[in-house]
Amino acid sequence: MGGRFALAGGRQGWVRTALTAVGVGLGVAVLLFAASVPSVLHERDVREDARTSGGTGEPHRGPHSLLMAEAGTTFHGKDINGKLVEAEGDDPVTPPGVDRLPAPGEMLVSPALRKALDDEGNEELTRRLDGRVVGTIGDEGLLGPHELAFYQGADQLDPQDAQRYGAFGGTVDEEPLDPVLLLLVVVACAVLVMPVAVFIGTAARFGGERRDQRLAALRLVGADTAMAHRMVAGESLVGAALGLLLGGGLFLALRAAVGGLTVFGLSVFPADVVPSGPIVALITLGVPLVAVTVAQFAMRAIAVEPLGVVRESEPRPRRLWWRLVPPVVGMLLLLPLAGTVVSGPPGGATGVNKPRVVVGVVLLLGGVALLLPWVVERIVGKLRGGFPSWQLAVRRLQLGSGSATRAVSGITIAVAGAVALQILFTGADAALPGSEAEKGQYMISGATTTVRQADALQRELERVDGVTAAMARVDVYGYTPKDEDVIVPVSVGTCEMLRKMATVGACRDGDVFVAPRSGERMEDVRIPEPGEKVRFDASEGAREKSFGWTVPDSARDVRGRRLNDEMPIEGVLATPAALAAEKTDWPTLEGWMRVDPDDPEALERARTALYQANPSLYVGGAGDSSEEDFFGDIRRAVLAGAAGVLVLIGLSMIVSMLEQLRERRRQLAVLVAFGTRRTTLGASVLWQTAVPVVLGLALAVVFGSALGWVLMRMLGRPVVDWFGFLPIVAGGAAMIVAVTLVSLPPLWRLMRPDGLRTE
Repeated sequence: MGGRFALAGGRQGWVRTALTAVGVGLGVAVLLFAASVPSVLHERDVREDARTSGGTGEPHRGPHSLLMAEAGTTFHGKDINGKLVEAEGDDPVTPPGVDRLPAPGEMLVSPALRKALDDEGNEELTRRLDGRVVGTIGDEGLLGPHELAFYQGADQLDPQDAQRYGAFGGTVDEEPLDPVLLLLVVVACAVLVMPVAVFIGTAARFGGERRDQRLAALRLVGADTAMAHRMVAGESLVGAALGLLLGGGLFLALRAAVGGLTVFGLSVFPADVVPSGPIVALITLGVPLVAVTVAQFAMRAIAVEPLGVVRESEPRPRRLWWRLVPPVVGMLLLLPLAGTVVSGPPGGATGVNKPRVVVGVVLLLGGVALLLPWVVERIVGKLRGGFPSWQLAVRRLQLGSGSATRAVSGITIAVAGAVALQILFTGADAALPGSEAEKGQYMISGATTTVRQADALQRELERVDGVTAAMARVDVYGYTPKDEDVIVPVSVGTCEMLRKMATVGACRDGDVFVAPRSGERMEDVRIPEPGEKVRFDASEGAREKSFGWTVPDSARDVRGRRLNDEMPIEGVLATPAALAAEKTDWPTLEGWMRVDPDDPEALERARTALYQANPSLYVGGAGDSSEEDFFGDIRRAVLAGAAGVLVLIGLSMIVSMLEQLRERRRQLAVLVAFGTRRTTLGASVLWQTAVPVVLGLALAVVFGSALGWVLMRMLGRPVVDWFGFLPIVAGGAAMIVAVTLVSLPPLWRLMRPDGLRTE
């Protein structure tokens, strides 16, 4: 019978069911997208492994082998994944998405990169990637439809600088995630999912007042309390089931449009967005269960009798003590974890207790939703007087603030979580290694080079307009004869290069200098004394496997300079005549440059000069690392998820407001009939929305700041920015205005005289 009321109960019945289905459907669609995240990440990993892993390829040159070297670059903050390829045989293998290898001077590009090269204003990118475009990379060779990628043909690649492939495919061993980044992921998942769950519970209670009046009529004709509860369960099941179907359809419709979107730098193929089977089963069973449970729980607060609903009498005040238990327990779970999350190998003292963190975050954020009804009730109950629209809104909240606070609970939890994440992101950015680099400074590194090449690169950079300083050197690493595990760092360069590294004073080719330690001593690194012997592995192809070198007695102690806000240079500084770097195994180019931060194109001109000198050179900020890159990915993913949740919350508030207006259509019509102005009623709707939201935002800032402080204690660092919540609060305030504007047209319609009609 409850199901029949939901579907065939007249206009009131199906409107209520439609609102519930829309609310549940929006939540289900977001949960299905969240359930697709593992599939998206897995498919991206598979695509990445397919184009980077050699599988069972030939380790030596053969008819099917090819050489591939890194040639990635960055243009205006967008990473471009580039590779140099050279065929070694007559029938070389090809990377995924590539039908044939490009010849020297040719390029195969992704569709997004082709569009970028054709766009006006990207002349510097066109000058950098000056190869002739002869084809497009297929989808199976890209991580997403909007990835910027290319393969460029090359000749005479050095096998030491490139990797040989005889086949593509297989898997690449994944390194464990840094504990700081793992903490970000765990907290972000808990923060993004909680508002969705709260909204589904809120949607299940739409139309409660009118339904209770109908149940009172059914009690009058003979239904008992148990029958009434079963009818409520049946009605809730129908709304939840329709919401599941609507959410599934909405997910499929939006999934087809995913390929055309790029949110905070992330793009995915629609075919990769596949929800996890177990999570889909959990959503299918859990959403109806939540709907029935919430509806039954709401019935406990009222007494449906044959002659009316007792809820219309004065409600008893809400109790505070049990609402404080969850946040206090959550705080007690998180506080003892202070200082346990630091960058380093996961596990042990530096690991993340994921279950404990999730439970603590959920309990602490759940306290916002539990305390909000009590706070609204207490504050609104003390309000008196004011202009008519304010009095109408306050009186409505005094009579019953439950529906208003339920609609705001989702945004309150989302804002509290966003405030905590903002504090955590700001602090974690500083907690990652080398993340405090000065703006405008960039590192340069590359494999197997000579001092002559490094000197030419330095001079080329100094000629670039906008580059204020540059330095390049060659680093080689020896070891002590007694222990091969103890590393001896040696930098080789011209006197001009060495003067930028240390206060060497007078210098001529053949001199050697020693920059002693100035920081913490590392057991596996040694700075040799004059007259001490050092051994080096010989370069590939040399007859001897290693050779010895003695630090000359004439070597002088010098003071190393600070480069890029790093530790001062330490180690042996040698000129080319004293040590031939090209004879050692794996000499690497290391350097840095400083560009004018006020010239946005200076960095791009410098990148172009470096790319044309050697496409395999790495250029990055002084704090760039794999952890920094993944930190950026997490930040973009969380911002994308937060944007989706914010849209969901805005829609939920609109649906909730429409449901409240529909329930109040008769009262609104009566007020208009007695002469109340339409503008007064419109302003009352604004105040009725604004009061719970403002109180909820204030509560969210307090709880979010407390959670952020606790999480920063786990990192062992102080809070960097206490006022990062201001943009988030501004977004919540803008949502109040948006919800009010959207609710005005139906409000005008409900003020017509036919709203006085009843059955």
